[in-house]
Amino acid sequence: MTSNVVDTTSHLRAEEARLARRHRIVTRLLLFVARYGTLILLAGMIVFFGVKAPSFFLTVSNFENVLNSASLVAIVAAGLTLTLVVGEFDLSVGYSTSFSGVVVVCFMSYYNIPLVFSLILVMICGTGVGVVNGLLVTKVRINAVIATLGVGTILGGLEYIFAPTPIVNGIPASFTKISLGRAFLTVPNPVWVMCFVLIILWIVLNKTDLGLRMQAVGGNIEAARLAGIRVDRVKLFAFAAAGACAALTGFLLSSLLGSGTIGAGDGYLLQAFAAVFLGSATLRNGEFHIFGTLVGVLIICLGFNGLSIINAPTAAQPIFEGISLVLAVGLSTVAQRYANTIPVGSQSKK
Repeated sequence: MTSNVVDTTSHLRAEEARLARRHRIVTRLLLFVARYGTLILLAGMIVFFGVKAPSFFLTVSNFENVLNSASLVAIVAAGLTLTLVVGEFDLSVGYSTSFSGVVVVCFMSYYNIPLVFSLILVMICGTGVGVVNGLLVTKVRINAVIATLGVGTILGGLEYIFAPTPIVNGIPASFTKISLGRAFLTVPNPVWVMCFVLIILWIVLNKTDLGLRMQAVGGNIEAARLAGIRVDRVKLFAFAAAGACAALTGFLLSSLLGSGTIGAGDGYLLQAFAAVFLGSATLRNGEFHIFGTLVGVLIICLGFNGLSIINAPTAAQPIFEGISLVLAVGLSTVAQRYANTIPVGSQSKK
C-alpha cells in the first residue's frame, strides 16, 4: 500500500511539472507575440501589399508618400506618448490639431500676421491648451478623460468662431511650400520635422532626469511622491508637450492642405492612440516609448496606403483602424500581464 501511495505522489508531481513546463512555454510564446507581434505584422503587411500590387506599392515614391502621411500622425502620437507615460490620457489632441490649423491660417489671412510669428503664436496656443488640460487634471483633480474631452469639444466650437467658413483660404504661397517642399535630400519637409520631434522627445524621455521622473510617475505615482518628485509639474509638462505637438501638426496639416479646414485633424485622435498602444507592445512589456510609437504609426499608415492601392472598399479603412486599436490594446495588455511571469534571468538571455 505504501508503494501505491509513493507511485501516486510521483505521478502527481510529474503531472504538475509537465503542466508547469507547458505553462512556461505558453507564457513565453504569448510574451514573444506581445513584444514582436507588431514588427511581424509590419513585415507581413509589406509582403502582402507588395505581392498584391508590386508595381505600385514597392516603389520609392510610394514609401515617400507613406512617410509623408505618417509624419503628421507621428508628431501627434509622440506628444500623446508622453501623457500616457505619466499615466494620463489626452483626448483633445485631435481637436487641438484642427483648431491650431484653422487659427494659424486665420492669423495670416485675416490679421496679416507674418508666417514666422503665426507659427510662434499657434505653438503658444497649443502649449497653452496643454497647460489648461494639465491644470484641470492636477489642480482641479478632474479625471483626464473628462477634462481633455471637454477641452477638445470647446476647441471644436472655437473653430467656428475663428473661421467664418468651414474652409479658410488666402494664405501665402510660402506657407504651402513648408509641407510640400523638399529642402534636403529630396525628402518631404514634414518627414524631417517628424524626425526632429521624435529624436528630441526620445532624448527627453530616455536621457534626462525629467524623462526618468516621468517614467517613475507613470510606474508608481505614490512611490514617486515619496521619492520627492513633483508629480503635478511632471504631468503638466507632459500635457503641455502634447499640446505643442498637436499645434505643430495642425500648422503642417494646413500647409499641406493649403487652407484651414474645420475638423481636418479630428481623425488623428484614434490613429494616434492606436499607434501609441501598438508601440507599447513593440520590444517592451506594455511600456509606452517613442520608437514603438513610430512603429505603430507606420503600421497604421502602411495599412491605409496598401488598402487604397489595392482598391479596397471604402469601409475597409475605418474597419482596419478599429481593428488596429483593439489589437493594440490587446497586445499591450498581454505584454503587461505576462511580463512579470518570466524570471528576469531568462528574459535577459533572449
